[in-house]
Amino acid sequence: MLEIKKILFGGAQWDFLLEIVGRSIIMFVMILVILRLSGKKGVRQLTLFEVAIILSLGSAAGDPMFQEELPVIYALVVLFSVIVIYKFVTWLSSKSTLINKVLEGEAMVVVRDGMFDLKHEHDGDFSKMEFFSELRNQSVEHLGQVRVAVLEVDGTMSILFYADSDVKYGLPLFPDHYMQVLSHENVDTFACMYCGQIEPTIIENQTCKRCKRKKWSLALKTKRV
Repeated sequence: MLEIKKILFGGAQWDFLLEIVGRSIIMFVMILVILRLSGKKGVRQLTLFEVAIILSLGSAAGDPMFQEELPVIYALVVLFSVIVIYKFVTWLSSKSTLINKVLEGEAMVVVRDGMFDLKHEHDGDFSKMEFFSELRNQSVEHLGQVRVAVLEVDGTMSILFYADSDVKYGLPLFPDHYMQVLSHENVDTFACMYCGQIEPTIIENQTCKRCKRKKWSLALKTKRV
């Protein structure tokens, strides 16, 4: 059986516990100071570069909190070095479009003219279901309501909507309607379940002319609520 006492307290130096508390307080305060020095007003969605910075800060700050052989001054040097690197790279990024794209990535058009943009369909990051979720979170019922949707580098979704008078038929995004139509009779308009291509009528096993898929759903034309 596992020895709980050994797992929890084995080898602990009791006189060092109070020092751990003090180290933790110092490092926590220093992390807050460093993050303020970075210039960010808050944390929403982080870019990959910012995630790397946060991980570096956490690694540098965590070890000295409980490792007696590591003086806090070592961590402080690392923290300030990281923030200097961050400021320098941020400055370079502001001067070079190429460096900015490498560090931050590029915004990606997800929906254009009421259909999924297929430009990135073979990218490893292309996940249609994730886009469905993001669009639903913006109260989008179907793609026919959306003129342009852009996935920003921080993971947020920016959307331009059609006016109510311009809403067209579109692929439904909610599970109750996003279902394959098995019978093609008594259906007004169809939407390709992969790319959102709209067809007024289709034949059995018809292939979508945009994405070459064969699954179709009932298209919706409801206005935004």
